[in-house]
Amino acid sequence: MSARYEFIDEEKACVADSGEPRYTIVKMCEWMEVSTSGFYEWLKRPLSATAKRREYLKVLIEKAFTDSDGTYGYRRLHAQLARWGERCTPELVRGLMRGLGLIACQPRPWRHSLTESGPSGPIPDRVARDFTADAPGTKMVGDITYIPTWQGWLYLATVIDCHTKAVIGWAMGDNYKTPLISSAIDMAVRNHAIQRKAIFHSDRGSNYTSEEFAQVLAGHDLLQSVGRTGICYDNAMAESFFAALKNERVHRTQYPTREHARKDVARYIELRYNTKRLHSALGYRTPQEVHNEYLNSNTAA
Repeated sequence: MSARYEFIDEEKACVADSGEPRYTIVKMCEWMEVSTSGFYEWLKRPLSATAKRREYLKVLIEKAFTDSDGTYGYRRLHAQLARWGERCTPELVRGLMRGLGLIACQPRPWRHSLTESGPSGPIPDRVARDFTADAPGTKMVGDITYIPTWQGWLYLATVIDCHTKAVIGWAMGDNYKTPLISSAIDMAVRNHAIQRKAIFHSDRGSNYTSEEFAQVLAGHDLLQSVGRTGICYDNAMAESFFAALKNERVHRTQYPTREHARKDVARYIELRYNTKRLHSALGYRTPQEVHNEYLNSNTAA
């Protein structure tokens, strides 16, 4: 009988998207063929093993939430608990989060794009919204975004590896002209093993479709790829990183100077996004873990 009561006690912590309990106590008691009065009498007894475990899980959830700087929702917290060897359901984590008053930072509304359309010339789309790759350094995406500071905008150009999802190259400056995106490519090539004829994909912005940038890519023996004008889904992977950066860091911070912003963004990329943040697209692993797994598998082979 206690097992049935414990099951009901655990399930009552699970809530629907509306915030209301998924099932009433009366209904669950009916399904489990136990009396409602018996269940409430059982609740008055000293803490059950299930209740003690839930209190223990609360401590772990609070730790994982704090470690994530308040950015993890219940799915990532559930994945983090699993990495610590604790098994429970995502719904239980969500219910315990609500009980603890833990709310992950929420994304802000979309703002305007920096894309200034370039010529719709012969540059092909070699990606076709397939942002996966069998190995690091074979397919990359990039884009530009802006970060507000009290001194004015700071512009960030990125290069992201499609296999590991790591930001492998970036550059920041007070404008978003071609030299900025060229510097991001140069960093990726300088610090990572980029294969010959690897693909670099971007939107069809005027700087990405310029002859100057085409020469930079050719100098690194990279194949150029661009999406369609005004179609954000054609470069969704790059947009996804910017959404995470702004939601988890930029929109929660005030930057007095561009230098403050530059240092904070670099820390986020190197010390969190690439090395600690669990990525749902990677099976809740980090980019660094995926990269190491690839190296280890090829070394063993």
